[in-house]
Amino acid sequence: MNAIHRRCCALLTLVAVFGCTAVAAADLVVIVNPGSGVRSMTRDEVAKVFMARYRQLPSGTTALPMDLGPDSLERKDFYMRLLGKQLPDINAYWARLLFSGRASPPHQVANSAAAVDAVAENKGAIAYIDKRQVDTRVRVVLELDD
Repeated sequence: MNAIHRRCCALLTLVAVFGCTAVAAADLVVIVNPGSGVRSMTRDEVAKVFMARYRQLPSGTTALPMDLGPDSLERKDFYMRLLGKQLPDINAYWARLLFSGRASPPHQVANSAAAVDAVAENKGAIAYIDKRQVDTRVRVVLELDD
């Protein structure tokens, strides 16, 4: 009985973990303000903006990248999909740049709704959000697939 009980518990745990993973994986998109003059961006361009290698959007508008909060599942997913990096690696990168005084990390917003608001209000803002959060005030410039 104990062996059967342990197997059932293990199976339920696996179902719960994989079930949560499937729900947590969002369709992420990168958004900009329609007035920025940007129609689309490549993965490389987005990566360079978010890693402070480019300080401007392709249109020449000064870039203002927006990160979701540090505990955001979308943030973790964004950096993994875009760069293949875990958040501790991203945090270490920013710690080195901050220490050297060369650059500052993206501005943080609380959630996707705040990111949409910030992008809608700022011509140079760029952010990533769950595709379901997109509204008419912003333009999708890149879709990040798994």
